[in-house]
Amino acid sequence: QVQLVESGGGLVQPGGSLRLSCAASVSISSINIMAWYRQAPGKEREWVAQMISGSTTNYRNSVKGRFTISRDNAKNMVYLQMNSLKLEDTAVYYCNALDRYWGQGTQVTVSS
Repeated sequence: QVQLVESGGGLVQPGGSLRLSCAASVSISSINIMAWYRQAPGKEREWVAQMISGSTTNYRNSVKGRFTISRDNAKNMVYLQMNSLKLEDTAVYYCNALDRYWGQGTQVTVSS
């Protein structure tokens, strides 16, 4: 069982930045797939970014060049650095491990 707790969400103006954090209850060094998803009001949850085997990263097209996923195995943490935020990035962001375990989510609101 893996418990995930997200933090770092908040209200930010367009063009601003936020860094989301995901704390895992177990060592993530052996978890080869960590990912971030998001769900906007009235929409389905969608994949945002993933890190495979601690090195390979993939991003949905709409966030490429703006978001960066990273991990710190020593701290059992996964991060999502979000820059140049847009109104359409507003959503609840979820951390995911192994396509199986989910955190409770953290709200990101981009508004002027």
